[in-house]
Amino acid sequence: MLWHLRQLMAAKGMFQTTDLMEPLHERGIELSRQMVHRIVTKPPQRINTDLLAALCDILDCTPSDLLELHVDQQRQAPAVGDHGPGIGDIRPIRARVRRPDGIDE
Repeated sequence: MLWHLRQLMAAKGMFQTTDLMEPLHERGIELSRQMVHRIVTKPPQRINTDLLAALCDILDCTPSDLLELHVDQQRQAPAVGDHGPGIGDIRPIRARVRRPDGIDE
């Protein structure tokens, strides 16, 4: 995921993380300076929808402007009819149980 908050802030003339404190407060979002710094400088692992809505309102953008999904690797889907081994193709392996030395049977 690519997080474009800092770029959108700069486009609105907001160059410091603390520039978000008052606009967020006006919208009922109370965050510490450390948390605001964290959401500006690092992509969040999860985000509250109220915070997302407030950021979009402040920056006059949409969630897709803030978040860009970026797939590093795509898994290739199996070809039609090629589903790999089925349950009928898998066979159990015989296990050998050994007793520890010194124990009589």
